[in-house]
Amino acid sequence: MTAPNELRLLPWSGPEGKPCYLSTDDRRGYMSRLADNIESVQLGSAAELLERASEVLDDQNAGPDDMRRLAQQLTGSLRDVLRVATSRGDLLAVSDPHSI
Repeated sequence: MTAPNELRLLPWSGPEGKPCYLSTDDRRGYMSRLADNIESVQLGSAAELLERASEVLDDQNAGPDDMRRLAQQLTGSLRDVLRVATSRGDLLAVSDPHSI
């Protein structure tokens, strides 16, 4: 099994919003691949949301409700992307501790 400092932060939260971690020696196992796929979807969704945000911000007819909804979506997406970045940064540090 992996050492505690080698746990992978997963792209979803557990009960009460607490982070979930994966401990495995198999980086190609089912849970690792599932996490990779979910991270890929989250990053793709963030890219699409960024495009939509530009459109909403350019729309002179966008009202306060549109802006509030956009801010909520951007906040959720930023949270996901930050979790992915943290997880991947941690994985890089474990893979090659001299690279950081």
